[in-house]
Amino acid sequence: MALDMVKERVSSMMSSISNTVGGKTIAVAVGVVVIGLSALGMYWSNEPELFSVRTNADKLAQANGQELVTGYTTTAALYRLADTLLHKPGGYIRNDMAPPGLFMDNMSNWELGVLVQIRDMARSLRKEMSRSQSQSKEDSALAIAEPQFNFDSKSWILPSSEKEYQRGIDKLENYILRLPNKDNQAQFYARADNLTRWLNEVETRLGSLSQRLSASVGKTRLNTDLAGDAEATQSTESDNLVEVKTPWLKIDDVFYEARGSSWALIHLMKAIEVDFSDVLEKKNARVSLRQIIRELESTQDAVWSPIILNGSGFGLLANHSLVMANYISRANAAIIDLRRLLEQG
Repeated sequence: MALDMVKERVSSMMSSISNTVGGKTIAVAVGVVVIGLSALGMYWSNEPELFSVRTNADKLAQANGQELVTGYTTTAALYRLADTLLHKPGGYIRNDMAPPGLFMDNMSNWELGVLVQIRDMARSLRKEMSRSQSQSKEDSALAIAEPQFNFDSKSWILPSSEKEYQRGIDKLENYILRLPNKDNQAQFYARADNLTRWLNEVETRLGSLSQRLSASVGKTRLNTDLAGDAEATQSTESDNLVEVKTPWLKIDDVFYEARGSSWALIHLMKAIEVDFSDVLEKKNARVSLRQIIRELESTQDAVWSPIILNGSGFGLLANHSLVMANYISRANAAIIDLRRLLEQG
């Protein structure tokens, strides 16, 4: 009887020790996984560095055994932007359904900003820059590439976003390969009107980003939707005073979307300076373009705060969104001036 009791106590003690050791092992394993995913997420959160559009075009031309022609630098820059979006550390994470990508909303929105600029330039290439006039035939490769980049940015099931975007990249490469070849009928027309239409798209995008960034503090403004036209109407009536405020949890999302959009625009603007050199010289507009680039480059300064601060007015804390809105607004104003300059005879 006494021996049985001793055996039961020993068995109970061993079971307790086993449970304790097992619990510690699980806790350690979970801790290691969390630390590993956090470190991986931090590495994936590093934004790609700026690159030289001239060097990028030279390397691509040398690899393909080609010579640089009008439009090659811009198309090569667009190709590099799209390729970076898919093949940077961590790849394309906007559609990730597992950690750490699932929780990396800042990088996800940075990717969205880049993607929007890729879409706009791909559309401009298809509609204007590769066509001599409105009734000319569109390029067959660009006709496929442009809608591929407009595929759902968060699709993770078949077909995935990456697969559709890669198809767009492949068709863009096809256009690049045919561009210097006279027999393949691929063209890029560096005309002032083509550049003006693309700048108009950029102007609209930056204007929207500026408004959303400024809305971080939440202000009531007058409704100016119908200003400038006494006979203008809209589908439903709006209040005379409109309160615009970005939700607190979305402030960093808008900030990093603007940062990604600006990163892509810096390269596209630099490429435009190369391919539209003669147009800019004729209009004496090169300095205006360089001012746009300078303002956009300021948006890429290092963010030293671990979070995006949202101080109000002249308070103690900084407001990173308003600082970004300032750079975006200045760049947008310079774009408006450049577009008007190009439209002059």
